[in-house]
Amino acid sequence: MANVANARVDKWVGRFKTSLKADFGASLQRMSGFAKMISQKLAAKQMPQELVYLAMIESEFKPTARSPVHALGLWQFMSATARMYGLNVGHSVDERTNPAKSTDAALSYLADLHQRFGSWYLAAAAYNAGEGTVARALRTVTGKATGSDADFYRISSHLPAETRDYVPKLIAAARIGKDPSSYGFTDPGG
Repeated sequence: MANVANARVDKWVGRFKTSLKADFGASLQRMSGFAKMISQKLAAKQMPQELVYLAMIESEFKPTARSPVHALGLWQFMSATARMYGLNVGHSVDERTNPAKSTDAALSYLADLHQRFGSWYLAAAAYNAGEGTVARALRTVTGKATGSDADFYRISSHLPAETRDYVPKLIAAARIGKDPSSYGFTDPGG
């Protein structure tokens, strides 16, 4: 994934190093339990390794994390999307909490979003806000159905507030995660 410079990314790097340092550090530690599996699946699909940080942003690497709107698991799938990507969601079994199966579903979903929008930043934005929201913003601002990573910043004012910060937060997490000791964190792998 590109590391397009932006003030919002710098803001999130700062927050992760200060007010959110304890939570971010704990997420980095939990990540070590899932990073190898996710990394291998990303490599097999020839997808950017930085997408591992999407699970950090979504759930802090907590396989049973539940959002107020009932998204569940490492990748915070809503029931309908989970089913669309082959996960069993029911009373006795909910594969959204299965790290390996939910990772397969999330990577398939992200690959589909990348195919549709032509950019990993736009795919991540659509993962957060929904395909229709990103498609409308792209059409409004660029007049196109696909775009570049830089287009994310061009359309961000047409996205929900959470999504405007979602991609910069992902980039900031990846930036720190690649060299945690440079940012004052213990390297979970070393």
